[in-house]
Amino acid sequence: MKIVSLMEDTPGGNGCLFEHGFSLYVETKSHRILADTGASCRFLENAKRFGIDLAKVDTVILSHGHYDHSGGILAFAEKNPNARIYIRENAFEDFYHVKDHGRRYIGIDKEIKKLEQVVIAGSDLRIDEELFLFTNVTGRRMWPEGNRELKVVKNGELLQDDFSHEQYLIIQSEGKEILISGCAHNGILNILERYWNLRGRMPDALISGFHMAKKSAYTMEEEELIRKTALELKAYPIQYYTGHCTGEAAYQLMQGILGSQIEYIRCGGRIEL
Repeated sequence: MKIVSLMEDTPGGNGCLFEHGFSLYVETKSHRILADTGASCRFLENAKRFGIDLAKVDTVILSHGHYDHSGGILAFAEKNPNARIYIRENAFEDFYHVKDHGRRYIGIDKEIKKLEQVVIAGSDLRIDEELFLFTNVTGRRMWPEGNRELKVVKNGELLQDDFSHEQYLIIQSEGKEILISGCAHNGILNILERYWNLRGRMPDALISGFHMAKKSAYTMEEEELIRKTALELKAYPIQYYTGHCTGEAAYQLMQGILGSQIEYIRCGGRIEL
């Protein structure tokens, strides 16, 4: 299984264009997959630089309804009108990042819904023997604190986003099970608990942001939450790959506990499984 980071927040020293966004290319025995498409069409240029033919992609998974994961979908669809694009039914709601100085729209372009290749995933969905999508993560244990600033407008009312628009991809191929999540807004431990309930085992590898990044310094309580999360993750026989919304500072705290069990995948980074 071949996995390439087509978009991430940091450069990998390989000429990769980078931005605040997330996109993975995954090549399995049966599929060519895109997990998210970054915040813009830049991931298309990165794919070209890395010799990846996106015209051969057959499946696109949108992890949730935020712009930094969906911004390249329309540009991709112009080049590849045949790949199926799986999106949660409520990913088209109006999402905002709310701070003291105001609110900023962070939802996806509504034009995406008009694409004929879009498949609306209502709930857990078995695509085929290799690919399975799940959602319905309701736990709130060690919920990322940054979620408090993320809202959704429903019936004119600004509400806390419950991230029911998130979905997670399980890839079962070549004797391995891989879990891919975009930002793990619902909390990575809660997502893994749902995975266990579905599969009766843990994945061999997990690729996800952990939504721990913060522009200002962490409080002692926030650092403790990151360390507690890492300690629980260490107990599982999983290889972790992270980046994007995890942030450099949180990654360093987690690596201090997880060691080689966790790796930061920058733009252009590759994983061979």
